Amino acid sequence: MKVLNIHERKLKAAPEAVGFLLDSLSGPDDGLWPRERWHPMKLNAPLGKGAQGGHGPVRYTVDEYVPGKRVVFRFDNAGLIAGFDGRHLFEVVPRRDHTILRHVVDAECDFKSWLKWHILVGPLHDALIEDSLDLAERSLNIQTGNKAHWNPWIRFLRWMLSKRIGNRDGNR
Repeated sequence: MKVLNIHERKLKAAPEAVGFLLDSLSGPDDGLWPRERWHPMKLNAPLGKGAQGGHGPVRYTVDEYVPGKRVVFRFDNAGLIAGFDGRHLFEVVPRRDHTILRHVVDAECDFKSWLKWHILVGPLHDALIEDSLDLAERSLNIQTGNKAHWNPWIRFLRWMLSKRIGNRDGNR
């Protein structure tokens, strides 16, 4: 079965500025990953092809990295996304008067993993990525009024995960 999930944010910023955020992923000055509310993205090497790591129970390997433009992570068959054959990526898409920051999950899986995506992984992923896009705006000093809010299901899932894997604070 197919899982395709796309989030994007139109940013009134130069592609180079958005690309700088992309390049900061997993580093000490990460301006894109919302580690204040989620497990930080940790890699065993600087962001680059072959670096391995993940965030919390999600494991992956950097499959492609084009500085300032695109980073593709191939899912490892482990942790919360065991059973998913695919990738997730961030990309910077220049337009005439703005830049699009896009995140994509593109994977195939069996029915059990597909169901797990729709009930557990997908809702948590959506909340995390919206928090990431909000952080990108804050990092670029863009004032849009966007601020993702966690619904009761997300709060419940985070509370449940905190009991199992020590997730960061379960409320927002």
